[in-house]
Amino acid sequence: MAIKKRGLVLSATAVAVSTVAVAATGLHFYQGQVFLRSQSKEVAAEEGSLQPMAMLSLQSLFRQSPKELVDEVWQIIDRTYVDATFNQQDWKKIRTEYLSRSYKDSTEAYKAIREMLKKLGDPYTRFMDPQEFKNMQIDTSGELTGVGIQLAADEKTKKLTVIAPIEDSPAFAAGIQAKDIILKIDDKSTEGMDVNKAVTLIRGPVGTQVKLTVLRGDKQLEFNIKRARIEIHPVRASERTAPQGKVGYIRLVQFSANAPSEMQEAIKKFEKQQVAGYILDLRGNPGGLLYTSVDIARMWLPKGAIVSTKNRQGEQDREQANGRVLTNKPLVVLVDGGSASASEILSGALQDNGRATLVGTKTFGKGLVQSVRSVGRDCGLAVTIAKYFTPNGRDINKHGIDPDVVVQLTEAQRKDLSSNRDKVGTPEDPQFAKALEVLGQRIEASRQQSPQADRKS
Repeated sequence: MAIKKRGLVLSATAVAVSTVAVAATGLHFYQGQVFLRSQSKEVAAEEGSLQPMAMLSLQSLFRQSPKELVDEVWQIIDRTYVDATFNQQDWKKIRTEYLSRSYKDSTEAYKAIREMLKKLGDPYTRFMDPQEFKNMQIDTSGELTGVGIQLAADEKTKKLTVIAPIEDSPAFAAGIQAKDIILKIDDKSTEGMDVNKAVTLIRGPVGTQVKLTVLRGDKQLEFNIKRARIEIHPVRASERTAPQGKVGYIRLVQFSANAPSEMQEAIKKFEKQQVAGYILDLRGNPGGLLYTSVDIARMWLPKGAIVSTKNRQGEQDREQANGRVLTNKPLVVLVDGGSASASEILSGALQDNGRATLVGTKTFGKGLVQSVRSVGRDCGLAVTIAKYFTPNGRDINKHGIDPDVVVQLTEAQRKDLSSNRDKVGTPEDPQFAKALEVLGQRIEASRQQSPQADRKS
């Protein structure tokens, strides 16, 4: 069974909100939710069908009892959660416990649901109240306002961790880096705080400021960041020069809805310019839409598997290349610790199929699948329902993808590139310089294998 394209979202962080930045961890099946596409503004409902927003809102009116909401959430977990042992919990006993309680209002039910879900020990299975769910919808629509941070709750420490700042965002300009741990938001401690709460505190009107206190290594730093409207152009392409000829450099910053069309345009332009090879830069890319990663993989892969998923019954969905490759030129992919989820699907597919050489550092390691849907009156629920695997069957969750060529940046180099963005993707960028060297070797090898084809290119 093929993975449904409509409503599938992949990303790196633990929650999807416009004010902090991009989307949620792992591979997200947005079925049964109110899901806004950024361009077409389609609303995806159960099984990927389309229903008017008014119909969904009308249906929600019939689910007003707080106790019914608690049971609705319990039922969804019972049917779909990836761990059939429910973290070694007696899930039926838990239902009896929470349905025996009295709830005065929705707020008490929300608190009980979060308490119930916490027993699963899974920070990515989470409940969203109406405001939090609205935040997620805004994010998925691609209309971002805030500081531009991809935020996650670390699976082991539960600390709020920055996946990566969005390029050219206020957080990026202020110097926020991947792996920074957020200790305080406007002097309020984040100890024990979930991601949804942190998002609520960080977001705010455009032009206002938020103070973030972060831990970087053993140093505590403070950043005063002004909130802004953030425009994301996912593909940034420019020509580079190597001893072997012209090189197409493509930096992909997010797997958003318009990324495939921009990627296609960039590749076709470079093919007309007869570049000798490509460098695809996925560093700091936290993920995005699943179908975007699949569509882009098909532009580079002539054949082969791209990604598969496995639920608690062991069933697998698989996506394949479809013969619509746009180029067979040599390819090198840049990755780092901020490359997550959709970035890992794309880079893993290219690596396992022998299509590209990966250069940089180990990727983030988010291989979990969530189903996100509407529950109750305008609330949302994200449930971990499966894992995704690379074409060779690698489970990269918590480990990440190891590059073929490791190039570590020193702290000084990292700071230099952060403060001088014009150096990124140039010989002054150590990882890019190595990628260019590796690409040159691949171009030479390609020419030796097929000199006639090279002369015609």
